[in-house]
Amino acid sequence: MGKIIDTLTCLAPAKLNLFLHVVGRRDDGYHLLQTVFRFIDLNDTLHFTVRDDGQVRRSNEIDGVPQEQDLCVRAAKLLQQEAGCKLGVEIAVEKHIPMGGGLGGGSSDAATTLLALNRLWDLNLSRERLMQLGLRLGADVPVFVFGENAFAEGVGERLQAYPLPEAWYVVLSPPVHVPTAQIFTHPELTRNTISITIRALPIGGSLHTGQFGNDLQPVACKLYPEIGRHLAWLGQYAPALMTGSGACVFAEFATEAQARNVLRQLPEDMRGFIARGLQQHPLRDFAA
Repeated sequence: MGKIIDTLTCLAPAKLNLFLHVVGRRDDGYHLLQTVFRFIDLNDTLHFTVRDDGQVRRSNEIDGVPQEQDLCVRAAKLLQQEAGCKLGVEIAVEKHIPMGGGLGGGSSDAATTLLALNRLWDLNLSRERLMQLGLRLGADVPVFVFGENAFAEGVGERLQAYPLPEAWYVVLSPPVHVPTAQIFTHPELTRNTISITIRALPIGGSLHTGQFGNDLQPVACKLYPEIGRHLAWLGQYAPALMTGSGACVFAEFATEAQARNVLRQLPEDMRGFIARGLQQHPLRDFAA
């Protein structure tokens, strides 16, 4: 019996943390967070080809990501194991989201893999079950399965939908790779920001006020001054913030024209792009 030729191409969007507070720490060392996730229209593209021999593999090389460590491969194997599925898959990944930038590319790829294979393998697992599996792969995976911009608590897995207005973002990518663990284990990291409730967030307004920041940003800037330099430049035009544990930084604008105007002035030694905020994940309808 030959391979089953059943294919699907799907997008995996990046995310921004519109704020990120560290409000405590669990006994197991994981930090308790509060954040708002926003999806943006910068995407990796994943191509799935179903196999009938049960093999799971990535068909292309990605610098710095061995196949056995790839979250897509791990997601597919976990789903296969948990669902008792005999089918396999070949995955080709077109990377467009910068790695190590706090934009959630690896987590998004993993979530897209879970959603796509749930459909391709005809598993019919619920969104909640896929989110539970996603959490075993990484704290940022569940929100991409959830499929909506969200207020997140816990380690990032307790999610409430949070509608956001149309917006455009200038995102800068400093030339540094920030290891997440290095930031979270730093002795100077603030770990006791006062918790808020979703009712404390502005409805349809900007989160870029003094009340909402990124608790990881001061440590990241201290260790990697390039992040601070990029924040300072972007902050001339609008309040600027680091996303996740860095290194990417962003500012929000009401229109594409405003964002493009800022990007046109970017110094030659900086790299950046503009992105539109999404209202929901492109695969929002892939699970119930």
